[in-house]
Amino acid sequence: MKFIDEANIYIKAGDGGNGIASFRREKYIPLGGPDGGDGGRGGSVYMEADRNLNTLVDYRYTRKFLARRGENGRGSDCYGAGGEDIVLKVPVGTVVYNADNNEQLADLSVDGMKALLAKGGKGGLGNIHFKSSVNRAPRQCTKGEQGEELNLHLELKVLADVGLLGLPNAGKSTFIRAVSAARPKVADYPFTTLYPNLGVVRVDENRSFAVADVPGLIEGASEGAGLGIRFLKHLQRTRVLLHLVDLAPFDPEADPVKDALTITRELEKYDPALAARPRWLLLNKQDLIPDDERATRIAAFLTAYQNALGYDIPYFAVSAISGEGCKAVVFRLMEMLENLPRNDVITDVNPGQG
Repeated sequence: MKFIDEANIYIKAGDGGNGIASFRREKYIPLGGPDGGDGGRGGSVYMEADRNLNTLVDYRYTRKFLARRGENGRGSDCYGAGGEDIVLKVPVGTVVYNADNNEQLADLSVDGMKALLAKGGKGGLGNIHFKSSVNRAPRQCTKGEQGEELNLHLELKVLADVGLLGLPNAGKSTFIRAVSAARPKVADYPFTTLYPNLGVVRVDENRSFAVADVPGLIEGASEGAGLGIRFLKHLQRTRVLLHLVDLAPFDPEADPVKDALTITRELEKYDPALAARPRWLLLNKQDLIPDDERATRIAAFLTAYQNALGYDIPYFAVSAISGEGCKAVVFRLMEMLENLPRNDVITDVNPGQG
């Protein structure tokens, strides 16, 4: 199924039914008086998070959702029936915006969370409400109110504890395959992931966490270049970022230090709050570096990169293809996530050096 993480839709709640002016007409009962009932309330439009959904594909082609109007009132004191409400199901993590002014209306981050987005109009009043001692035969009645209508922008932000980022071909998809049951496409030639992948890392029977892999970033991504900038929003709910760096790139002219700094700068331009999240370096593809050169190459990279940043950053040396060093990363992440409340923002966590 194609991954759809944005959609624009139009919703309209039902109008209220009209009240009616009616009078009781029965044999042998002259001057029966008013008996016009009220109109029914229009149906409202709700949105509810459902953990069984993982994409907004249902809203890709069906873009209009109209709730039923309330029925008009009738004689004999009969009130009109209310219109049926509409409940739109969306994946957990969907954020709803007013498309006209970009105001956030709801953040459906928990399964079963429901938000009222468009309220149905009230039904009009029948003439039974206007009778009095001086107006015994009222002919007044009111029309039902209009239901609310909105243009909505839906944006899905994947819920994950850990986010992977890096240049295309840094090994993000290979890493998520190595530590979880997710099976994104990987190959022995350069290409990039086209849509996010979500994997669950199961440490043991009762301990697990979710990892999100997004398409690789390139220089200029914060200005819209490449695919990665579209999907960075999926990292905004994560609590820690794993920055994969290719220490053995295909291109002999490539500079891992420059490439790593490119990702850091693009992240800062896109969202300073996201860039301030705890970030660990995964120095990948150790299997392609001769054993006697690994320590030297890692030390040279860290010295240059951390000097450019102006601060130290935790790191692990791994090989995603062989699994070398991956277990250490998984257990350290699990330990860190378990020691923090779910909604806390991690501000100062140093897992040590791998």
